[in-house]
Amino acid sequence: MSHNISTGLARTHRQKPGITDRSGQRNDARRGIGALLLVVALFGAMGAPAPAAAAPDVSYTTNMFDNGKARHFQYKTTDGIIIKYFIMKSSDGVIRAAFDACDVCWREGRGYTQKGDFMICNNCGRRFPSARINEVSGGCNPAPITRKVEGGKVVIKVENILQGKPYFAFRGGR
Repeated sequence: MSHNISTGLARTHRQKPGITDRSGQRNDARRGIGALLLVVALFGAMGAPAPAAAAPDVSYTTNMFDNGKARHFQYKTTDGIIIKYFIMKSSDGVIRAAFDACDVCWREGRGYTQKGDFMICNNCGRRFPSARINEVSGGCNPAPITRKVEGGKVVIKVENILQGKPYFAFRGGR
């Protein structure tokens, strides 16, 4: 039996240096795994951040549309489809939103441009008065998007934007 001079406690067997668990057993393997996990955790914390959950909606300040000009936007889905839409304040003062596609010409992927108080289909040339956007659907009308205006913001739920995915899920839609 050897004695520990500094504490006067008896040591019953020689131990190699290392960390022991509560039972007194050497714990080099656990220490190695713990160190590895620590390195992985630190590397993960310093690497690219974990993807954040998608926001439930998108919003724009209403004053962006005060000039009556259509503003075009895009939303990229998790599978890479780009959904295009526009928001505008129509001639009757209502803020409206629609997909940049319709039930007839969507396969062409050409969308709409604004000329004065009209949105013009870039494929067939049909003209739609701004006050009818979000009011009429089907045919070559810009496909409406449900939106609300609250607290000085135009709010569109992402789930409503995703409803337009079929208009853009084709070869030209990426």
